[in-house]
Amino acid sequence: MTHRLSKHVSVQRLAERLHARVGLTHYSAVEFLIALVLLLVVTPLVEGLSQAVLIEAVLLTLVLGSAVLAVGADRRTLIIAMSLSIPAVLSKWLHHFLPDLLPAELFPLAAITFVGFVVFQLLRFILRASQVDAEVLCAGIATYLTLGLLWTFAYVLVSRPSTNAFSFPPVSGKQASSPFDALYFSYVTLCTVGFGDITPVSPTARMLAVLEALSGTIYLAVLVARLVSMYSVTRDASQEKQL
Repeated sequence: MTHRLSKHVSVQRLAERLHARVGLTHYSAVEFLIALVLLLVVTPLVEGLSQAVLIEAVLLTLVLGSAVLAVGADRRTLIIAMSLSIPAVLSKWLHHFLPDLLPAELFPLAAITFVGFVVFQLLRFILRASQVDAEVLCAGIATYLTLGLLWTFAYVLVSRPSTNAFSFPPVSGKQASSPFDALYFSYVTLCTVGFGDITPVSPTARMLAVLEALSGTIYLAVLVARLVSMYSVTRDASQEKQL
């Protein structure tokens, strides 16, 4: 009888751990984090290549697809994630092959909507986690990097109708920002580094930069507080079991 009860408790704990995963049982935040890092590392290396736009589209598709799997913990969430990601992916590829078919603003708008949903789901997972493990840590880092990607699309959206939304140093010879410029400026602002080589000029771009700096600072403070709280609870529980 005791052996049966112990086996039932073990199975129940295993089910709870699987249910607590941020995404599908065979796909987690770890793979999504790898896709994000790959995007950040490869994008600047291929910027000057003739096929840079195509490579960027492939990398973004990989990131968006991995995000769907990472947050699709249940069927309902998976369906919502897929329905939000498909317009973003389709608009990106259609704009690449048929640039005059759709408005240029469609992709960043669709991407902002989907990435915002991903950030919400990752935050929900982190705040509801009962203990600190590799999954929670990877989800925390992935959320931070996803915030930078979210603001990247916002900067791309702002710079599409107004080419002078950002100013560049004269020595660069640039008049308009590229997607990589938006990516670079986003993460520099998120980390509150502020090199000053790219400056937001339009009121909308300035406000977005302020909001991103605030969101990055607040997120790190909340994340550290949450991780410390979960670690303290786990440590206290372990000590009680030992006693």
